[in-house]
Amino acid sequence: QVQLLESGGGLVQAGGSLRLSCAASTTFNRYAWFRQAPGKEREFVAAISWSGGSTDYLDSVKGRFTISRDNAKNTINLQMNSLKSDDTAVYYCALGCSGRTVGTCDYWGQGTQVTVSS
Repeated sequence: QVQLLESGGGLVQAGGSLRLSCAASTTFNRYAWFRQAPGKEREFVAAISWSGGSTDYLDSVKGRFTISRDNAKNTINLQMNSLKSDDTAVYYCALGCSGRTVGTCDYWGQGTQVTVSS
């Protein structure tokens, strides 16, 4: 059974930073972060290949968020800088995503809340 455990969410002021981590029980070819704000659909945020050589970002987070992978610990990290109130959402780690849509992912974490106060 594949398990994903996210951590690192919390409350931060606008302009601040947070680092999310996702510990995976197995390896996959692609890892991603999604987020879901209240009343909105879950949306793609960032993705990284197993090798770490390929990354993809939502336009609105480019230059502010960085996705990375720690092979030794089998964790996926999301460094979030210059946070805005629009970034407030539950953030989900996902494995095996072949694209940017929810339906392309095989496994999901339970989510971690990120709240940015203005």
